[in-house]
Amino acid sequence: MSLVEAPAAATVAEKAVVVREPRVNVSARVLSVLGLVLTAAAFTYPLIWLVSASLKDRAHVFDNALIPDPVAFANYVYVWEAAPLLLWIVNSVLVGLAAAAAATLSSAVVAYGFARFRFRGRNVMFGLVLATMMLPSAVTMVPVYLEWHAVGLATTQIPLWAQNLFGSAFYIFLLRQFFLGLPGEIFDAAKVDGAGHLRTFVRIALPLTVPALIVVFVFELKAAWTDLIKPLIYLRDADFYTLPRGLKVILDRFGEGGESQWELVLAASTIATAPMILLFLFAQRYFVRGLTTQSR
Repeated sequence: MSLVEAPAAATVAEKAVVVREPRVNVSARVLSVLGLVLTAAAFTYPLIWLVSASLKDRAHVFDNALIPDPVAFANYVYVWEAAPLLLWIVNSVLVGLAAAAAATLSSAVVAYGFARFRFRGRNVMFGLVLATMMLPSAVTMVPVYLEWHAVGLATTQIPLWAQNLFGSAFYIFLLRQFFLGLPGEIFDAAKVDGAGHLRTFVRIALPLTVPALIVVFVFELKAAWTDLIKPLIYLRDADFYTLPRGLKVILDRFGEGGESQWELVLAASTIATAPMILLFLFAQRYFVRGLTTQSR
């Protein structure tokens, strides 16, 4: 074969190679989309019903119509004036931010120690930390209350968030996996440059794990925002009530055993739910980044 014929033969061979694109199973895709739509509808229907029922009058609050007729915006005005919702919201924000910040920082410190330090018994200690997740919270509820009562803080908001200063087993596990996924060469270079453990943790480890830290912060903020057990145990003064504890007061007054004005209870519940929805919409992209990051 001559040199002139060789490129021509190669061109013919390239044309003969047919790259087949993978077939798209239309039926499977349609079923997948339909399943996702039905699942989304099943999860969003209770929220839609809640908002709809909160805008109805007492006679139609429990019907299945999703469009209220007439629309009773006065429910929100009445419940806002009947209870100090703004004060309870402020208390919930303060307690939630304190609880989330304490849990995030303390868990990050412990997780960094388990991920980067090498010491005898490390795996055993980490296993013991994980084992605490198997311990029901009801087991430690009374002893913890007695401890706060002994120091004179059992009727304040401090027990609602100060316990997070000791970290959370689940958050420690989550953050440890992220710290393990960071390249070790970065920490070696920092050590060569003379950076100590604290500086390395603050200037290198934390900035590289921001998505995971945001996930932990939002998880704990949501947990503190919806927590009712601790406020029921510790809070006695209505000025210290968080929003879930305040909703219990509204439920007792307007719901069961009260005036049976369920539209007001649902209006207050909608007000309590809205901030968490907005928070999730704001932090959604961090959830995707934080929960899909691969670790070693």
